[in-house]
Amino acid sequence: MKGRVVMYVAGLALIGVGLRGVVADVGVAGWAVWFVGAAVLHDGVLVPAVLVAGAATGLLPAAWRPPVRVALIVAGCVSAVALPLVLGYGRRADVPSQLPLPYGRNLTVVLSLIAAAAVLAGAARWWAGRRRRRPPASRRAGARDGARREDGGPRR
Repeated sequence: MKGRVVMYVAGLALIGVGLRGVVADVGVAGWAVWFVGAAVLHDGVLVPAVLVAGAATGLLPAAWRPPVRVALIVAGCVSAVALPLVLGYGRRADVPSQLPLPYGRNLTVVLSLIAAAAVLAGAARWWAGRRRRRPPASRRAGARDGARREDGGPRR
């Protein structure tokens, strides 16, 4: 319990530092535009996208849902961070060393690795679930042979 209170106090202190910086360094109009834009982006784009993805992944078999959902979340975050680089915001023709990498290709590679990890995780979960449903070989053999327990009842 003490640790939780300490973390809450530390979090509130960091929020205070951030708010102080916003009030001291950013004009009210600039802050209001950013805040309203973030709220509109969250409520108008992010929430509907997550709801659609959740509904779409609900159609998948149970073993595949968590890995696919995690992959979509990670891919969305990576894409959101990389999108300005892929689109070349800030790139200037007279400064060739600014944003020099093939960001579109690199994003494709990272997204492919995320998809491959999701497929491997989904296959592992599916395989584990399949193995859990099958009874051990000793129990299957005993049930076929009509073997009985020591108390005379049938083996289960």
